[in-house]
Amino acid sequence: MTSAELLTDAFGRVRDEIHAAVDGLTVEQLAFRVDADANSIAWLCWHLTRVQDDHLADAFGLTQVWASYSDRFGLPFATEEIGYGQNSKEVAEVRAPAELLTEYYDAVHERTLRLVAGITDPDLSRIVDERWDPPVTLSVRLVSVISDCLQHAGQAAFVRGILLRRD
Repeated sequence: MTSAELLTDAFGRVRDEIHAAVDGLTVEQLAFRVDADANSIAWLCWHLTRVQDDHLADAFGLTQVWASYSDRFGLPFATEEIGYGQNSKEVAEVRAPAELLTEYYDAVHERTLRLVAGITDPDLSRIVDERWDPPVTLSVRLVSVISDCLQHAGQAAFVRGILLRRD
C-alpha cells in the first residue's frame, strides 16, 4: 500500500463516520446537546470539516472549500472560524440540516482525495507550517487532521447513540 492509498483509506473512514452520524436526523436532533455545554452532532461535523478544509487548504496553498458554503450555513462567525475554542453559545449557533453538513464534508473530502492521490513518500517531509518548533511536516499535519476528525466523528456517533436511546 502506498502513502497515497493509506491516506485515501483513512480519509474515507472519516467520511463514512460523518454520514453514519447524521443520517436520517432532523435539524433539531443534530442540534441536541447532552448538556448545556456539550457539543452537538451538527457542531462536531461542521467543526471537523472546517479543520480538514482549513488545514489541507493551507498545506497545499489553496483557497478553502468553505468559501462556497459559508453563506449557506449562515453562521455569525468570521469566515476563517473553524470552531477551535468556541464557547457554549457559539456551539449552539451551529444548526444545519444533515444534507448540508454532508454536502460540505463531501466537497472537502473529494478535494482531499485529489490532493492526497499524488502524494509520495518524499512529499511527506515537506514543511507546511513553520510557526511550531519543530516545524510541522505534511505527514504530521495529515495524521493530525485524520486523528482530530476521527475523534470528533466518534463523539458525534456517541451523541447520536444517546439521542436515539432517549427518543
